[in-house]
Amino acid sequence: MIFGSDRTALQFVIHILPIVKINSKLSKKMVRPTGDFDTHFNKETDEITSDGVLTVSKLNREQSAFPEFLPTWDPSQKYAPLKFFVHNDPGSRADPGFPNLLPQDGQQKVKRVTPKLGTEITGVQLSQLDDNGKDELALLVAQRGVVIFRDQDFANQGPAFATKYGEHFGRLHIHPTSGAPKGHPELHITYRRADPSEFNRVFAERTNAISWHSDVSYELQPPGITFFSVLEGPDAGGDTIFADTVEAYKRLSPEFQKRLEGLHVLHTSGDQASNSRSQGGIERREPVSNIHPLIRTHPVTKEKIIYLNKPFSRRIVELKQEESDYLLNFLYNHIESALDLQLRANWEPKTVVVWDNRRVVHSAIIDWEEPVSRHAFRITPQAERPVEDLKDLNKPEYDVGDVEEALSRLGK
Repeated sequence: MIFGSDRTALQFVIHILPIVKINSKLSKKMVRPTGDFDTHFNKETDEITSDGVLTVSKLNREQSAFPEFLPTWDPSQKYAPLKFFVHNDPGSRADPGFPNLLPQDGQQKVKRVTPKLGTEITGVQLSQLDDNGKDELALLVAQRGVVIFRDQDFANQGPAFATKYGEHFGRLHIHPTSGAPKGHPELHITYRRADPSEFNRVFAERTNAISWHSDVSYELQPPGITFFSVLEGPDAGGDTIFADTVEAYKRLSPEFQKRLEGLHVLHTSGDQASNSRSQGGIERREPVSNIHPLIRTHPVTKEKIIYLNKPFSRRIVELKQEESDYLLNFLYNHIESALDLQLRANWEPKTVVVWDNRRVVHSAIIDWEEPVSRHAFRITPQAERPVEDLKDLNKPEYDVGDVEEALSRLGK
């Protein structure tokens, strides 16, 4: 029997459910793109040069302190699909004593940001590291997830130096849709314009701008060690938050961990490409989809990682859609809501943050109101193809399921 308020609640649910379903269908059709404003060309505010290259406005160009790093989008740039290559992580050949990165007689100061995630270092100049020091840097980042370097001259070396530096850590990724400095397509530029309407766009359809992700997980070989430097930004705010998916995996019960074994996730760049097109932007490569293990193993630390990416992960291919949605949402919530496996990095001037895109997800924080630019560049070396079992590492043929079949089942 149903009494009083219970009956009223039931009547409300029965009445409102059809409306919710209708509105849900409409929202999928009517929703406006609200993301990627800091990476994609925007036809409402940006310009097209006489040679057809897309660029930020003249006013933004004149006000920039780092014009050589400003984004351009060249519609004539077209690249073939990325192919498999063997990747050996430089951290695997590093000296674990870090004699070149952190010499015993050095002047560096090293402190942990949290007990398990993140290290902050002063007194080490990244631009001066030799190859052995770079290998040790890769090992430290694999072990700590995020390493924050202060007082760096990295940005002052220019785009060509940044490109050459990144090549030590792997084949550099050329982003299919984001801006890049002219002549340096391997650098990924984020540029939040000094325009009050920029923030109106960000929050037009959302109550917050947090977007947890790892970078370009839709590629066959997504990035590992990743460099990010903010060139200009607000004097407060604009931080980046990170969450540790190694620790997130360890928090799960052994029985739950077992149930995640052998599952695979479809990742796709389709929405990102569509967002770029809708804003008048470019596509350097055709949209791509790949299937990766839900639980991957780090080739250097041998630790297991929950490998998910909300903007690009679409479904667990072994499960029905409702089952997949339920499990993915649980894992997203587990990672995003656990403040005790996260850290927040602030961007003091001349800061470079190096992170491992395999083991952490991150989000920019848009919390300042004054119209100032947030201008940054990213170096994104690709790493190995994700594998659950390291016996499959660097195998050109690795059966994870049929991508076309997985795409055809989306929403079913």
